[in-house]
Amino acid sequence: MADRKDIDFTYSLTDRVIRLSLGELADFSGAKYDGDFSLSLEQAQRRKRDYVAEQIGVGPGRRVLDLGCGWGALLDHIRSRGGVGVGVTLSAAQAAACRRHGLDVYLQDAREVTRERFGSFDAVASLGAFEHFCSPDDYRAGRQEEIYRDLFARVARLLPDAGRLYLQTMVFGRNMIAADQIDIEALRGLPPRGSDEWHIALLGRQFPGSWLPFGQEQVIRCADPCFRLVSSVSGRLDYIETIHQWDARIGARSLRKTLLQLRLLPRWLASADFRLAFTSGVSVNRVCFERELLDHYRLVFVKRGSASDGVVCEGSATARA
Repeated sequence: MADRKDIDFTYSLTDRVIRLSLGELADFSGAKYDGDFSLSLEQAQRRKRDYVAEQIGVGPGRRVLDLGCGWGALLDHIRSRGGVGVGVTLSAAQAAACRRHGLDVYLQDAREVTRERFGSFDAVASLGAFEHFCSPDDYRAGRQEEIYRDLFARVARLLPDAGRLYLQTMVFGRNMIAADQIDIEALRGLPPRGSDEWHIALLGRQFPGSWLPFGQEQVIRCADPCFRLVSSVSGRLDYIETIHQWDARIGARSLRKTLLQLRLLPRWLASADFRLAFTSGVSVNRVCFERELLDHYRLVFVKRGSASDGVVCEGSATARA
């Protein structure tokens, strides 16, 4: 999994710029336009949060866990519906921002959340965090599916029978190149700038320590037997529009953002990774979605139980710890 240093590189370094651009409770996961791109970004993000709440049954007194809660947009929405939201993140800046708004958020690895520490929940949601649960090293060691199965088993133990899990995640798309073609040397011009290999390599610099699932099929397979799929919707086109809106807002000039960016100049001078990740001039996620190197899914699962499915969910020794 991407560790705390990796997550801080991606999210904490840009924390204040993101909040200045998207609001204090920045919603930094794909919005839900459903093809209606006349909607504002705020309307599409509200539509997504309403959809999540409806799918997992957020309401008064319902206790909901948000794995990888970001800047707390969903937790705030849960609170507005009378629910009780608990969030975990590995970004220190995100956790601090959430707490300033009275949200119950912990600096915690989502793979280590236990019933003993956090109690039980009526529902669980995770928007954009699943992408970080497996690292490239984990993938190369053949541990990707084990990590996913363990996570699903752990989440299942937090839920009652028929409890729901909402999972929104990027995945490698139908045009994804072979894994052995991904080479960080691509960033130095071999293969040429703009190739699929170059974009995937740059993506790895922007999100260090993170490796995606191979399509929704891998996610669904690893969720079984703990969870049964209820609904699956591709949000790829919606995510392209979301990124377009983010780029416009984050790129909009302001004195405060300029001053914040100047404070990062020493990091820019000292770190080649930082220069590649944040000053390439390429919206790499958007390009990868457009080329279908990446896809994006909204998955709704219901926990299997012995009473309804005749299946007992078992994780590995790691998940049972």
